[in-house]
Parts: sequence; structure tokens; C-alpha cells
Amino acid sequence: MDIPRPNAAKEKRRKRIIIASIVAVALIGVTFALSRLKPAAPTVERNLVWVDTVKRGPMVRQVRGLGTLVPEEIRWIASRTEGRVDRIVLRPGALVTPDSVILVLSNPTVVENATSADSQLKSAEAELANLKVTVEKGVLDAEAALARAKSEFEITRLQAEVNDELFKDGLVSASNCAARKSPPRTPTRSTPSSRSATPSPRR
Repeated sequence: MDIPRPNAAKEKRRKRIIIASIVAVALIGVTFALSRLKPAAPTVERNLVWVDTVKRGPMVRQVRGLGTLVPEEIRWIASRTEGRVDRIVLRPGALVTPDSVILVLSNPTVVENATSADSQLKSAEAELANLKVTVEKGVLDAEAALARAKSEFEITRLQAEVNDELFKDGLVSASNCAARKSPPRTPTRSTPSSRSATPSPRR
């Protein structure tokens, strides 16, 4: 025989309310916890990344693509002299320095002028060397003449002193003393070019 339970419906209702409350609180707690979490890092495939130690230095990035590189700024370099382009050393886009040679030009007129200037310089140097030799020779001749004049002066002075001593001692007369005091004359030689020969007429 069944026994009636008047509180069974109330207990079932109470259990349902408790379970629903627990589930609601759990959902609220999970939602709050998920909202506080930081976003996860994006995932990348292993074959698309390089794994290495971080080092300080230049970072070079090479990009490949189809097309033509166009310079953002173009500078036209004008030559100071006219000429013909013989050789192109550097192409557009190359890294240059103040000492870089971009083009090699040739100009026959400039080359001829440079050769003429070089020959004139060598001629002037030769003339300068000849002039130096001439001046040095003149200086040596002047020094030799000065040395001869000093030697003759010393000889004359010594001879005059000797004559004075002899005259004081009465060994020579005044005329002989004056003759001995006169400086000796250097004999002159006539050169063949200074002689003039007059041919005698034949009979």
C-alpha cells in the first residue's frame, strides 16, 4: 500500500532551485575568469619561423618581387670639360663616395694641351738647370778672381814692407824702392781670334 508524502513535491522543487542556482553561479564564475585572462599568442607554423638567439646588429630584410626599381630622387652630374664617354664605371643605384669614379671621359684637345704643358714644363726645368749651372760657374769664377786679388795684394804688401825695411837700412835707393813697390802686371796673351792678319799682295 502506498504511503502519501505531502512534502515530496516541495523537496523536488527545492533541489531543482538549488541545482539551478549552483549552475548559474558556476557559469558566472567561469565567465568572469575567462574575461580576466589575457589573449593567447597567435600560432604560427614551425616551418615559417626561424628560431635563434637574439643578437644586436643590423637587420637585413630581403624582399623579392617583380617590377623595376625607380629612384625617388635623380641628380644630374655635369662634367666640367667636354669629352667622350669611354667607359661607364658605376651604374645607377650603386653606392658612391666622394672619391668614386663614375665615368671615364676622353678629350683629344685636353690630352694635347696636357702634353704641350708637360713639354713646356720640362723645357723650363732644363733652362732653370742651365741657369743654375751658369750662375754657379760665375760664382766660382768670381771667388777665384777674389782669391787671386787677395793673393796679389798680400804679395804686394809684403814686398812693400820688405822694401821699406831695405830703404831704412840704406840698402836700396828711393827709385829702386818705388819701382819695387809698384804692383806686378799680369802679362796678357793675345788670342788667335783677336789677331788680324793682312795678306800681302803678290807681285
